[in-house]
Amino acid sequence: MQLLLVGMNYKTAPLQLRERLQNSCTDQDIIIPELMSHPEIREAICLATCNRVEIIARVGDAQKGGEFLKSFMARQGNFDLSEVEKLIYMHRDFEAVRHLFRVSASLDSMVMGEPQILGQIKDAYRAAVDRHATGVLLNRLTHHAFQVAKRVRSETEIAGNAVSISYAAVELAKKIFGNLKGKAVLLIGAGEMSELAARHLIRQGVERIYIANRTMARAEQMAEEFHGAAVPFDDFFTFLPEVDIVIASTGAPGYILTPQMVSSALKKHRQHLLFLIDIAVPRDIDPDVGELDNVYLYNIDHLQDVVDTNRALRQGESLKAEEIIDAEMADFEKWFNSLAVVPTIVKLREKTDSIVQGEMERFSSWLGGLSEEDRAHVEWLVASIVNKILHDPITGLKEESSEGDEIPDMAAIRRLFKL
Repeated sequence: MQLLLVGMNYKTAPLQLRERLQNSCTDQDIIIPELMSHPEIREAICLATCNRVEIIARVGDAQKGGEFLKSFMARQGNFDLSEVEKLIYMHRDFEAVRHLFRVSASLDSMVMGEPQILGQIKDAYRAAVDRHATGVLLNRLTHHAFQVAKRVRSETEIAGNAVSISYAAVELAKKIFGNLKGKAVLLIGAGEMSELAARHLIRQGVERIYIANRTMARAEQMAEEFHGAAVPFDDFFTFLPEVDIVIASTGAPGYILTPQMVSSALKKHRQHLLFLIDIAVPRDIDPDVGELDNVYLYNIDHLQDVVDTNRALRQGESLKAEEIIDAEMADFEKWFNSLAVVPTIVKLREKTDSIVQGEMERFSSWLGGLSEEDRAHVEWLVASIVNKILHDPITGLKEESSEGDEIPDMAAIRRLFKL
């Protein structure tokens, strides 16, 4: 097959080293032409994300192609060759196929089941196609990888359970309210987890987001990004009557939300129901708040239990996904093996077509006396006879090729027909 996949990912290299390689591999207008300029590279796709940089290529010579790809990655990341060999992995032929299928199905992702990787592979493939860097093998392989990912997502629950604290918080809110369309949210703290929660909330249809942070400039920046409103940190509790959900994630040393604040807010609250999520360590919300009527309070331990349970569920679903990949591997291998007989089949058809054409020309004077309809009937009859004669040899070749072993009939046919 002469297919190679060389990569560096979150398992083999820390972020600071991956960044060096990713930064130089994101410009497809530079990276693809440089790959394709090497005489051993026949087809190539380069995938560059924050968690992995991978090049999959059809090569002329596996050893020379592999040496080039390793030195290429070393040069792009400004590594010594001895250094890069400790940081990368290389898969060949069907192991490269399996790896791509697993990556596409997000089985090899840092967060198993995440959907972003498939879109990133599609973008990388489109970039390679636009730059004429793919051919029969990588076109078929990549589309098959898309098919694998679709099957895994539709036939398993690998992406069906929250495995991040922020996402688990939003999923719990959905269970309380049924859906989040039209709801209002107060985010106390504007760190990474609050930002992730905001993204999830907006996707679920939240109508308004208020953001309170000790640094007002950061609150305003995040409010602009999510079309929300920044509110003064010292007065955040005055907005409790306006919201349905509160997510607290600050670095405060003690409780910033007390039962008195929440009780007072509930008297003015339009729906008298408040969902509070405390994902701060140490906690932002006094646990006694959870004793109030019409208040649902969850802390990071509650959410971690949800995340751990769901991660275990995803691991169980991954076994189903691996079975799907095994089946798809067999289909791809069958297709690839069939390529071995294609040149013989083409030559066989070319030879029979040439014989037919020659004989038709030899009898052209006799055929010229026929009507156009009768001549068409004769041509159809000859083609039908040839197709029936070739049917069994061609079918036999395809069946032998699907078994993946040597194809003795191919040598015999090439010898008998002098192909």
